[in-house]
Amino acid sequence: MLVNSTNEFLVEYNTLEENSRYKLTGFSGSAGEALVTPETIYLFVDGRYHIQADLEVDRNIVTVVKLQTGQKYLDELINKIPNDAVLGIFSKKNSQDKIEKLAQKRNLKLLDTDPFDNKYNLKRTDNIILDTKLTGKSTKEKISIITKNLEENEAIYVTDLDEVSYLFNMRNFSQNFSAKIKAKAIISKSEAIFFTQDKAEELTDYLKNTTYNIYTDKTSINAFEYNLLGTKAKELTHNPVKMMKAQKTPEELAHLKDAFRRTDIAVNAIRDFINNNENISEYDIATQLEKEFYNQGAKGLSFNSIVARNQNSALAHYSKSSKDEIVKNGDLVLIDCGAYFEGGLATDITRVFVKGEPHKKHKFIYTYVLKAFLHAFNYCKTHKKEKITGYEIDEYVREFFNSKDLDGFVFNHGLGHGIGINVHEYPPSLSSGEFAKVPLLDGECFSIEPGLYKNGEFGVRLENSCYYENGQIHSFVRMNYEKKLIDYDMLNDEEKEWLKEFEVK
Repeated sequence: MLVNSTNEFLVEYNTLEENSRYKLTGFSGSAGEALVTPETIYLFVDGRYHIQADLEVDRNIVTVVKLQTGQKYLDELINKIPNDAVLGIFSKKNSQDKIEKLAQKRNLKLLDTDPFDNKYNLKRTDNIILDTKLTGKSTKEKISIITKNLEENEAIYVTDLDEVSYLFNMRNFSQNFSAKIKAKAIISKSEAIFFTQDKAEELTDYLKNTTYNIYTDKTSINAFEYNLLGTKAKELTHNPVKMMKAQKTPEELAHLKDAFRRTDIAVNAIRDFINNNENISEYDIATQLEKEFYNQGAKGLSFNSIVARNQNSALAHYSKSSKDEIVKNGDLVLIDCGAYFEGGLATDITRVFVKGEPHKKHKFIYTYVLKAFLHAFNYCKTHKKEKITGYEIDEYVREFFNSKDLDGFVFNHGLGHGIGINVHEYPPSLSSGEFAKVPLLDGECFSIEPGLYKNGEFGVRLENSCYYENGQIHSFVRMNYEKKLIDYDMLNDEEKEWLKEFEVK
């Protein structure tokens, strides 16, 4: 049996109350799935969660499968399933694309219900309609673009929540760490039919009985709904909504610049809070950080802030913010945070601070991570090419780290992810995945976040959210770097010149 972390909308950041994998294993990370076998429960996690998974699960019951860079999750999952076994799959919690890939390798049994699910009293919540001053395009304009090549008997079924929120210029801030609305839509040349979450039964009936030939993105439609469509389902090989959403309009870029300006102010305030207060915990810092965001007009956080002291900073996605972790002189504090403002586009930034004076190794690792960021950020300037891919930049940073003696510190996650209505958006991607081999396009927004981590010691990650325009990478983030954590003797003249673009204090 495959037990998922997602819900029926296949969202990345699912609530723990809707997360079946969490209920089964106790692992609270945002990504990772579990395979229940007669012998054990396998929990598959990527490099961000290797340490966290070990700490949270009962290892007498759960076997943690630690995926390394380059390993494909589905390949490793299939390897754990005997050839003659039948794999149970919850059809509402897995994409049609994933089901088809698994079906090529193993026998499947699709199940329409998940025993871990609770009965929810679904309530209609207020969705906010954005002004075109924030979006740049009206809903009518967006729909006309994606339907221009449709025939009268054809429609597109939009199931991805980010895409529905984008198309209809709507946001909802009622759920933690989200700005998206919970709805799906059928769009044809003559109509756009909108199904909110409380209309699940009406949607099921519509999909069964529609006369349209329905184009669907197999990576975002769940297998249950795909099977309802039967022969009426047509594969959407090029998703026009996904591509249009990725290339931000001038109005969206302007909003993001202002949102990151306010994010910088909040993070700078928390830097002062750490430096000017004694006996404060990770929890105190996270609580104050949230207040600082709301002081800047935030509608909500874009994800659960990471505030990690010393050894905890070696967990790339640590999210406990413990009251027992008290920051003392000489302690390193990693903060990864972001927020939603009125335009409903996520901000994301990571900075590392030190209380008092740093240790020599703190400066050594911090400076190498800073060097990696500077080279990635300036990659377009130093590699004058007509088209640049995220894959190339990620590969360059990995080669840079691999060429150094880093005393056991490792870089175990992708270099960067797209940013939009979801704090993780695709496209674009800066990673070692095949999907990162497409060229960056004007208006695409993404993070650059190299990091080095060593279990039992500490970790350093420095993340700026950026955008691509006219063949160059530009940074939304202006928040300073820590002068006392930089070993200037490790920087060459070119790197020192690059650093002048960013404040250091």
